Amino acid sequence: MLGFGALISHRAPCLPFSPSPSFPGPPLSSRGLFVGVLVLGGSQGFAVYSRKNILCFPSPTVSSRVCHPSARQSWEKKDTMQFLAWFNLLLLLPCFGTTKTCFPGCHCEVETFGLFDSFSLTKVDCSGIGSHIVPVPIPLDTSYLDLSSNKLETINESMLTGPGYTTLVSLDLSYNKIAKISSTTFSRLRYLESLDLSHNSLEVLPEDCFSSSPLGDIDLSNNKLLDIAMDIFASKGQGKSLNVDLSNNMLSTITRHHKKSIPNIQNLNLSGNRLTFVPNLQGIPLRYLNLDGNPLVKIEKGDFTGLKDLIHLSLSGLRGFQKLSPHSFKELSALQVLDLSNNPNLSSLTAEVIFGLNSLQELNLSGTGVSSLPKTVLKYLPSIKSITLGKNIQCLKTIKEGQYHRQIGLTKKEVLSCHDSHGSIAAAPYVS
Repeated sequence: MLGFGALISHRAPCLPFSPSPSFPGPPLSSRGLFVGVLVLGGSQGFAVYSRKNILCFPSPTVSSRVCHPSARQSWEKKDTMQFLAWFNLLLLLPCFGTTKTCFPGCHCEVETFGLFDSFSLTKVDCSGIGSHIVPVPIPLDTSYLDLSSNKLETINESMLTGPGYTTLVSLDLSYNKIAKISSTTFSRLRYLESLDLSHNSLEVLPEDCFSSSPLGDIDLSNNKLLDIAMDIFASKGQGKSLNVDLSNNMLSTITRHHKKSIPNIQNLNLSGNRLTFVPNLQGIPLRYLNLDGNPLVKIEKGDFTGLKDLIHLSLSGLRGFQKLSPHSFKELSALQVLDLSNNPNLSSLTAEVIFGLNSLQELNLSGTGVSSLPKTVLKYLPSIKSITLGKNIQCLKTIKEGQYHRQIGLTKKEVLSCHDSHGSIAAAPYVS
């Protein structure tokens, strides 16, 4: 056979073939090399299905497919080459998705993928149609549903249990007026991977509200959340990483119950909240943590205990921030990027502060009062590549070889080369 796998479709029926001089059909080999292929697809697309003694291909005059019985026909060897040329042309033809019947006011889009576009998923956009319409009838194969900007004030389990809803992969409920959800609101969405609840009026998240879905992305930004327990993000999808956006809420307290399952959060955005101290996130396998714009006054030793996997930490624009205590980042041995920018009250950076950052590659101090670095900076930051100081002074680590002929290739010294925003070499005081 051809070695293409069987692709079965119910959308392309085969009809009795009536050859004509204008379109006699492609040849088949009598030696069994090509027993037969069935050309299938959507309304205008193609796929391939092997079926003995039958050759199906598009008719040039009608939209349906026609079939050519060929088991007992004998073809010359040259006809096999003609068939190959004909078949290769089929592979170059574009494929289009099937047209879907869509609810008035909604927009349905079918995306096809896979060999010969043999698989499809449906995106349904019902944003802005109004709260009185919801729940909306949707196609059974809907994977993405957008219900944003509908002035929804409530969302419950019964609204998400109709045909097509329980197999959703992505649900967008942003820019509504949802003030409350229950622990069972999303309990029927067993395949849900992405949930957007941003720009609503949520104040409280009940326990286990996300536990039934294998979520990978949860956007809760721009709500009115006051406190939250990180355990609610522990779901049945524990094997996959989770991105959680809690930015621009009113969070002042974040807790963790150590006896419960550890949520597999790897990216956590807590920027723009009311946190006055670094929350206890010990044990969570975070790789990215954003605390920008919180009223953190100081960072102390032990604040980041248990975050051994963290590679990116952003502490930019902390309102009222003044102090970095010695050994503040000692626990972050894997950290590669540290952003301390836009903290004008931060005036100095001592060697004790950066102690333990053995993997740090990028340090951003732009918009701070730090204009010089300790002489031992390269000793404590062995992996550093770039440091940006106040007034946009950019320092890059370079290797300086010996100046004399006998020293070239033998004596190498790591130094920081600093330039200002105009490209001019910065004066020595910037590296003291």
